[in-house]
Amino acid sequence: HLASLLLSQRSTHHRRKETSKMSHRKFEHPRLGHLGFLPKKRSQRARGKCKKFPRDDASKEPHLTAFMGFKAGMTHIVRDVDKPGSKLHKKETLEAVTIVETPAMVVVGVVGYVKTPQGLRALNTVWAEHLNDEIRRRFYKNWFKSKKKAFTKYAKKYTNGTINQELDNLRKNADVVRVIAHTQVRKVKNLKQKKAHVMEIQVNGGDAAAKVDFAYKFFEKAIPVDAVFNKDEMIDCISVSKGKGFEGVVTRWGVTRLPRKTHRGLRKVGCIGAWHPARVAFTVARPGQHGYHHRTEINKKIYRVGKEGEDSHKATTEHDATDKDITPMGGFPHYGIVKNDYLMIKGGIAGPRKRVITLRQSLFKQTSRVAQEEIAIKFIDTSSKFGHGRFQTAEEKAKTYGRVKA
Repeated sequence: HLASLLLSQRSTHHRRKETSKMSHRKFEHPRLGHLGFLPKKRSQRARGKCKKFPRDDASKEPHLTAFMGFKAGMTHIVRDVDKPGSKLHKKETLEAVTIVETPAMVVVGVVGYVKTPQGLRALNTVWAEHLNDEIRRRFYKNWFKSKKKAFTKYAKKYTNGTINQELDNLRKNADVVRVIAHTQVRKVKNLKQKKAHVMEIQVNGGDAAAKVDFAYKFFEKAIPVDAVFNKDEMIDCISVSKGKGFEGVVTRWGVTRLPRKTHRGLRKVGCIGAWHPARVAFTVARPGQHGYHHRTEINKKIYRVGKEGEDSHKATTEHDATDKDITPMGGFPHYGIVKNDYLMIKGGIAGPRKRVITLRQSLFKQTSRVAQEEIAIKFIDTSSKFGHGRFQTAEEKAKTYGRVKA
């Protein structure tokens, strides 16, 4: 009797072991939706915010670490891959790229910070003598009704000499120096906006005095994008994603739909939790705001820096000598024509076209093969992005169609 009892216990234990190994998606599966991006709520600002800047290196010359541009749209390029050992080595590849229009930014101020145990504390801000209407609009809710007196009294500091005292204070006491710069929205005709976007850009390199002198030297001057970024550099793109409004759990979290016969709807979560604890856990998928989230995407490679009025602004390459501009036929949909400097960045960028994108130098030293690779573009597509896109230029289209009826 004892032997039979032992046998039955052993077989039960064996069965339990077998069943614990076996499972089914019905019982357990990887969770749906990343909890690292909670809370999924609307961003407080439409402009991407630099929450961190690259580490300062005093041995280098003073330089800026970030910039702002406007997303124009996407196209694709063809290039040869230079990656020994890869199956793609010396073969052609087709890659999607984003065009970000980057008119020069104007420096209008400098801020000094002191390091404290609680973080950075603002020491002082010094503004330029003359400020554009573009930036002054930023300080008013209704520019049309206002008296437009912003910074008129501040400009008197330049006549009585107190500005030099404030700059000396920054040179002596500041630990971190940042310039206040704004975009030139008037140069981007596709935007109906007249109010400039303003941001603080950290100055890295040299000591505090050198940083302040560097910032003061650029007061009221425009800084082009190629003074901050170079071709083949890896950068970070900070922006606010495209808003989708209030969405249900299937779209927002990617949960599985319930069976067709389900009563009272099937695009739902079947069970939102046990009776006790008598609360809904934060890990349970719920409907709500989808999109318009603040996102930082790191390690985006710059394929080209296009300079206004130079050959680099065109879409010509060594292999494709066709005289054509970077703007595709009919313009970038819902954006228009790119007339200013631009960056061509590999892949997509969060946000719709016309949205302001904050571009920042990488936070760490780039050593990967992708970062080291030199990009040689063979072909840039400029066919229409609105239709089927058969032709690269208007001349090519006219040659194919011949004379059409008036």
